Amino acid sequence: MTIAFVDGRVFIGDGKILEHATVLVDGERIVKVAQGNVAVPNDARKVSLAGMTLLPGIIDCHVHLCLDAGPDPMTSLIKESQSMIALKAARFALQTLMAGVTSVRDMGARHGVDLTIRDAIRSGMIPGPRMLASGQMICMTGGHGWQMGREADGPFEVMKAAREQIRAGADVVKFMATGGIMTAGVEPGSEQFTEEELRAGIQEAHKAGRKPATHAQGTQGILNALRAGIDSIEHGIFLDEETISLMLKKDVPLIPTLSAPYNIENKGTAAGIPDYAVDKTLRVKPFHLESTRMAHKAGVRVAMGTDAGTPFNVHGENLYELKRMVEVGFSPTEAIQSATQIASQVLGLEQELGTIEEGKLADIVVVEGNPLEDVDILLKSEAIQLVIQGGKLVKGEW
Repeated sequence: MTIAFVDGRVFIGDGKILEHATVLVDGERIVKVAQGNVAVPNDARKVSLAGMTLLPGIIDCHVHLCLDAGPDPMTSLIKESQSMIALKAARFALQTLMAGVTSVRDMGARHGVDLTIRDAIRSGMIPGPRMLASGQMICMTGGHGWQMGREADGPFEVMKAAREQIRAGADVVKFMATGGIMTAGVEPGSEQFTEEELRAGIQEAHKAGRKPATHAQGTQGILNALRAGIDSIEHGIFLDEETISLMLKKDVPLIPTLSAPYNIENKGTAAGIPDYAVDKTLRVKPFHLESTRMAHKAGVRVAMGTDAGTPFNVHGENLYELKRMVEVGFSPTEAIQSATQIASQVLGLEQELGTIEEGKLADIVVVEGNPLEDVDILLKSEAIQLVIQGGKLVKGEW
């Protein structure tokens, strides 16, 4: 069946906006994108876009579907059974899809739950966003994220750990270059893996055709990862001129995940978040915001990622990240582009997703009003009128 979206505003995803446009979808693909009225097949289902905006499906480059967004999700994770983690993750996947997020990159899970959820979604068993999954994150012994990580020390062990994740079916291999917020006893600014350790793992990922990513908050850890050949920097709290220059030279994107510290600071210890997590957040948040501003101003590619699953960073409220980005200097159009075209590049799926173009998969979101002028529109669940994934309606009514 052909679906014709007619007479509306279309955000292509690359910054270009068409007014009073027509988009035709046939099966799972977009077959026509044109300004103004065009010939529509007689048997096509027409969907008026009057007063609406059509966007590419939103992509979240950094989620943890195995984390429940409670006050201390890492502790909850190690106490729960594998089956309960999987059941919750399936629910979180549905909530994410209903928010208009049609693709995600899951950046670490316990028991390989993300791999299971990914496969269940791909088979059509359960609804959810398209997923790239990383399996277990790879960290040093006792390092950040050990609760759901594969601990490894030395280049050989890191290489072996990377091979294990690839064998398990990981789409992405994630390394923990520095300390972080949600692990007790580690410092966000401290390096953990050495450059040699990271290089060993990154080379294995590249050999297998995977795009490795790294949790990297401290400056030296970010440098280690960049010099070792990493494909994306997650968080990037303590960027400086040298790290930004190297990111530009190597064309490595930043996924800042601004929602994570925002929610920790906003809720605080009164909501049950551990003291150490709140203390660390308050110390590093100003640097995090400034680093993101610096990267954006310098022209680093910045992609949307939420770190959904961290304290009160709720699955299904992913689009609040766009508001956080606007608050640090992105225009609404730039923020949405970070969650569409640029995010698709981070996932390595830019030939299929991220923009409204002929031949691409029909992952489409129809939004009430104009979020390109006011991104806050996207924070209202009722404003997400239609969510189409691969040409299939998954939310709303024709």
